Amino acid sequence: MYEWHKQIQIIVDEIDECIKHQNSEALTLRFLSHKLGYSEFHTSRKFKEISGMQFRDYLQHRKLAFALIEVRDGEKSILDVAFDYGFSSHEAFTRAFKVTYGITPSDYRKKPIPVVLRTKIKPFDRYFLGIGEIGMIKSTENVKIYFVTIPAHKFLHIKNYESNGYWDFWEKQKTIPRQDCDTICGLLDSIKGNLDGNEEGADEPNGQIMAYINDPDGKKVECYDVPRVECYGVRLDSDYKGEVPQQMLLIDVPEAEYIVFEHGPFDYQQENRSVEKKIDTAIASFNFTDTAYCFDDSPNRMAYFYHDPTKFWKYIRPVRKS
Repeated sequence: MYEWHKQIQIIVDEIDECIKHQNSEALTLRFLSHKLGYSEFHTSRKFKEISGMQFRDYLQHRKLAFALIEVRDGEKSILDVAFDYGFSSHEAFTRAFKVTYGITPSDYRKKPIPVVLRTKIKPFDRYFLGIGEIGMIKSTENVKIYFVTIPAHKFLHIKNYESNGYWDFWEKQKTIPRQDCDTICGLLDSIKGNLDGNEEGADEPNGQIMAYINDPDGKKVECYDVPRVECYGVRLDSDYKGEVPQQMLLIDVPEAEYIVFEHGPFDYQQENRSVEKKIDTAIASFNFTDTAYCFDDSPNRMAYFYHDPTKFWKYIRPVRKS
């Protein structure tokens, strides 16, 4: 099963690359299964077993996710967008778009509303597999620590008072109607103005981050003295005036100072747990002597957690002048 998670990861990565470069010839089950060296039947069966959906359905939804961003932000005609993403006609594209998002492409272009995009699946995930870190610890990179001022912004999110950690957060969220991981991530991916997102807008997760709000009714956890509540969402411009999905909250976060604990790129499969331990140790042992600051444990202050193994592991906590 471990090997097949890696194979399916190859497929989902290849699908996104082909969609981006409009390489429709490679976007077939036959081509991709032959590339892996397996039969179409075996690849299709394993894809559904691991992803929970048929290959053709996943492919259609990913095409529509990229096309939606093009409709929202681009200047091409709806017909040209349809052809670019492999649809045979304006009618076929409009029909598929409306079935998936509940709105036509032309109406969406006039008034973009939050919709649930099919975000990129993550078949190889330590939380899903339950294997944690494997192999030797290779990272020798130190944790960088520095102070920053983050401008005022808004935070669009959901929160859970009962969860403890990323995996537990989504386990508890999936028991709440329309607050499961796929729905929330899909909605957040469709929101324009994400301060941490990339330009393409259809990658997963696109600028989505865990966050923690100081809250007397929250939980106390290791390396964090004040009770907090876990959140998941995106940062938006302070003047964001778009529609807020019914199941989400939008709050104003004022300009403030923060301390950043940052680790550079690392091997996700082999180093994730050791990097997490390094960050936790750095936070717990940091000495504010000779600085003008201390952790700010005031109610409603935000902390952010960025996790992208190709770039960094970054934990940002609020501070105040001591």
